[in-house]
Amino acid sequence: MKKLIPSYIRVPLIFFIVVGAMEYFVDSGKDFAFVKYPMIALFLFVFLFLLIAIEITLSAINNVMYQILSEEQKQKIDTINSLNFKESDWYKSLLKKLTRTVPMENEGELMLDHDYDGIKELDNVLPPWWVYLFLGCIVFAVIYLVRFEILGAPDQEMELKNEMAQAKIEVAAYMKTAPDMMDEKTVTLLTDAAAIAEGKTIFTKNCIACHRADAGGQIGPNLTDEQWILGGGIKNLFHTITNGGRDGKGMIAWKGTLKPKEIQTVASYVISLKGSNPKDPKAPEGEIWVDENAPKKDAAVITITDSTQVNK
Repeated sequence: MKKLIPSYIRVPLIFFIVVGAMEYFVDSGKDFAFVKYPMIALFLFVFLFLLIAIEITLSAINNVMYQILSEEQKQKIDTINSLNFKESDWYKSLLKKLTRTVPMENEGELMLDHDYDGIKELDNVLPPWWVYLFLGCIVFAVIYLVRFEILGAPDQEMELKNEMAQAKIEVAAYMKTAPDMMDEKTVTLLTDAAAIAEGKTIFTKNCIACHRADAGGQIGPNLTDEQWILGGGIKNLFHTITNGGRDGKGMIAWKGTLKPKEIQTVASYVISLKGSNPKDPKAPEGEIWVDENAPKKDAAVITITDSTQVNK
């Protein structure tokens, strides 16, 4: 068998069979097992190295053994190696087991008495490969019937429905945390230095023409005081930047220019500017905005127990 399969076919075949087994038995999700788990990649590399080394060693041993043979033995081996694939003994033996064919010189033993205008019929048995395949189909049908019709295992339609339902759950979970899928209901305030710096870059690139570099206000309102025309806080700012300001005279909608994540960072930067007191700010516009969801502080209660006057 080894002589009939060249090493340049045998080595890759064995290697990819092992790789396929790894992919089948190792749960690596969407990634390849050797990509997700470096130890598997190392194992495959070592296995391939050993496979090539063994192949080279065996080839060298065969060459040495061939050289010490007698001329008659060499001639026999050369004759065997020169045989056609279909002329090899193992192939003939395998074919005979699978087909149970009778040599043509013995077909008279199978001849039936039927004669159809000179055409005679042979009583050949069914080939074993066909019988085995037929029996395999029967076994498969029984297992299929018991599993899906009696035990109630999910069929293809049910598996599709289950996968679609799971996909909807995963999409919903992704939508809750996806940075480019957020809206004013799910946006949160960013306070880390990296996000604030990124927001400042976006503000400098897109907003200073109307609000000035220090956000003190020019065409647009002052963004550093406590008064807001359309409401303050991260959710209101996200909505205003995304959809624009007042009709006809307010800020344009930036949803076609900036991604939701970028709008979140620039809105967080604007909120960080509160109380920065820029030079010559624009007069306050709008109303003082108070976050209703912010924790309320308990009012301090002072009790005077004597007649001592308290001067403020």
